[in-house]
Amino acid sequence: MLAAGGMALTALTLGLSGCAQEDALAKQAKAGDNKNYVAGDGSVTEFAVGDRKEAVQIQGALFNGAAVTAADFQGKVSVLNFWFAACAPCRVEAPLLEELHQEFKDQGVQFFGVNLRDEKPTAEAFEKTFNLTYPSFDDKDGGVLLSVSGLVPPGAVPTTLVLDKQGRVASRVLGEIEKGTLKALITATVAE
Repeated sequence: MLAAGGMALTALTLGLSGCAQEDALAKQAKAGDNKNYVAGDGSVTEFAVGDRKEAVQIQGALFNGAAVTAADFQGKVSVLNFWFAACAPCRVEAPLLEELHQEFKDQGVQFFGVNLRDEKPTAEAFEKTFNLTYPSFDDKDGGVLLSVSGLVPPGAVPTTLVLDKQGRVASRVLGEIEKGTLKALITATVAE
């Protein structure tokens, strides 16, 4: 009787553990590999023109000292990439972002990095390593991140937003970009 009860308890435990699905973010958190970021899953969200919220109210300073306000996003398609130097996917996508910046700059598309953690020398070293020619916000205080609250999960780095000519979020990629996907999102927004 005890043996049968023990077998039933084991079966119940195995059955219940089989039902418990662990999501990817929970696995990353439990991995304990100290990578200090939670990567997005690469999901892409596009927002139809009629469904877009009001323009983002970004205000911040670039590492080069220039101030940027919400007015700087009016009339131009803009790409915002949230990154920091120790983020492995950020390092992978940096050359792709620069290629797209070069491809679209003559069409009036502006690119901005949004650095969430690094001091100026670290950010500059990253930009030099990957030959980045577009500027980055020094956003250690979280001001730019806060201005897009609800669109960029604080732990999902990298994240890339495409803003339309009114400064509204047209699309978002959570996680590492794929060049062809981001190119299509930018192209669609420029064509609006």
